[in-house]
Amino acid sequence: MSSAAYAEATASTRVEDVPLAHVSIEAGHFYMSDLINGEQAIAAQFRRVAPLLDAFTELARQEFAEAAGGPSRVRVSTCFLLDDYFQNNADPRQVVPKLLRIAADCGVRIDYLGSEAGCDKHLRRLHDEPRVPLAQMVADSVVAEPAPGSTGRRPPTAESGWLCNGSRSSDDEPGQAMEVNYRHPVEFSAHNHSIFLDVEMWRDRGREQRDVLWSCPFLASVWQLLRLGMLREEGKAVVQADYWDPDQEWPARWDQFPSVIRLQEHAAPFAAFRSLSLLPQRYLGIEHAVRTILEHVALDEVVVGMIAQRAQQQGVPMTEFVTDRLSHHFLSGV
Repeated sequence: MSSAAYAEATASTRVEDVPLAHVSIEAGHFYMSDLINGEQAIAAQFRRVAPLLDAFTELARQEFAEAAGGPSRVRVSTCFLLDDYFQNNADPRQVVPKLLRIAADCGVRIDYLGSEAGCDKHLRRLHDEPRVPLAQMVADSVVAEPAPGSTGRRPPTAESGWLCNGSRSSDDEPGQAMEVNYRHPVEFSAHNHSIFLDVEMWRDRGREQRDVLWSCPFLASVWQLLRLGMLREEGKAVVQADYWDPDQEWPARWDQFPSVIRLQEHAAPFAAFRSLSLLPQRYLGIEHAVRTILEHVALDEVVVGMIAQRAQQQGVPMTEFVTDRLSHHFLSGV
């Protein structure tokens, strides 16, 4: 699919369009400790993922067959995110070939390999410089919703790195002498009962200005925005996803990896109208936090409108909320 550029009449920066699959399916996830400690756990999870990947691919072909002009024309891509941000002392030349070999042995096709560290400082191509501060770009777009009656005593989200979906609890509400007052947390837009969530997005490492450690939910939020084709840097598409020749030796260091690599030469596009993540159940809390973060990210209106227009033209149902484009299947007992 050819790339096109669009611009508003009043805009000075042209916004680049990106190719889109109908669905992007994330084929499981492992901590780096799983990837470096034997093969049994990796194979066990991939054996669980393989039939689910086939089933959800077939469901996508049925759902979008009419809009795409037939099941064979439905575009489904798969991806896998490497856990190389918090623990990166393993040798990629050992970890990556092992991961891809076990996936292939279990019947799991991985079209794109993503880097969690690349969700922090993005590397478009091999050895690119300078890196794009992707996580910081998204952090600058987070708009926290102030609680009614807020006094400003709590540091703002931009300073604290904490984001919540409602009013936090308080045990020091003003009251009469010797009276203990407590105000329970309340979710904004709660339905009957509140489900309150307070998410740490980043933590100050204290070494120098804006030297932060991004949280797993925040990097996963960046990953989801990449998969949905929502991020631009000065109007340009962020992900290039160049093809990686299987005969080429893998980089010796994780920081040499592009943020997204295309492993299958004729894969459907990396970004998609919708994303589906097949994840172990232990990631449920993280994905709840991801949805909360994405509900507070102010996305580029031109990009949102561009994708909405293409969805309408291609007969893909879509709302204005990016979180409606996410779906998950959690693997029990993993």
